Amino acid sequence: MKTVLWAPANLLLLTGLWVTGCRSTMSPEPQTENIRVILKSEVEWTHLNPKRGDLAPSAGTLWGDRNGTEPTGFLLRPPRDFESPPHIHNVSYRGVVIEGVIHNDDPKVDELWMPEGSFWTQPKGDIHITSAQGSGALAYIEIEQGPYLVLPSEEAFDSGERPINVDESNVVWLDNSDITWLKHSDAQTAVLWRDREEGALYGCFIKLPAGFNGSLQSEGSTFRAVVIQGQLSHATRKGQVLDPGSGFRSEDPAVHHVMSHQESILYVRTDGEIKIHAK
Repeated sequence: MKTVLWAPANLLLLTGLWVTGCRSTMSPEPQTENIRVILKSEVEWTHLNPKRGDLAPSAGTLWGDRNGTEPTGFLLRPPRDFESPPHIHNVSYRGVVIEGVIHNDDPKVDELWMPEGSFWTQPKGDIHITSAQGSGALAYIEIEQGPYLVLPSEEAFDSGERPINVDESNVVWLDNSDITWLKHSDAQTAVLWRDREEGALYGCFIKLPAGFNGSLQSEGSTFRAVVIQGQLSHATRKGQVLDPGSGFRSEDPAVHHVMSHQESILYVRTDGEIKIHAK
């Protein structure tokens, strides 16, 4: 059975590993090299499990290739009142609920419905079911190595990993009262996961207040961001709105100039410091 796991002490420990370079200053000049933006309306949808056709969720790639061997991020759109049969995956994945409510757990346990802004992990080889209530559910799924396959539960194995469900109400946000480097930007952050090695990947939420006008300066070799809630504009796509399910990314250090039209939450996967600048 999965557990809801989120402790402020753990969060502060993780945060201390990456916020050392985060601070609010005057926003740097625009930088667009190696930056790519994809709107949810531009995503191409296919069946997640072709063998089940329309009975399976649809999947739309934001970056990478889930049928290849590389890291990948894609959107998951279940059919109305979807409930999968028990199954496993050959690779572990992380998920964030963007719209609706989703249940993902051992088929023998009571349903635990995760609302928008919730986060979960699903280990490879672990038997589980995935369900969605009503219509319009949407999630972001992320893998570190493909291909992403749906396999029968008879092929289950123990990878040594354990699943986690984090309801959005259990996410611990750090704000101005906790860290001085956000004093002028009014942004908040919540670290969700981090690899153990120094300089390794980590994932976090960044919450930008309504009317935020500034930039996210990525210092790492890879940066992936997905809009989970709210609406943003990105300087490279002027006049277009990034609604939930849209994303932007860059390779190598880059500056993403954004403006939030309402309070917005981003899920970010990167391997370097993020400097939040407000104009």
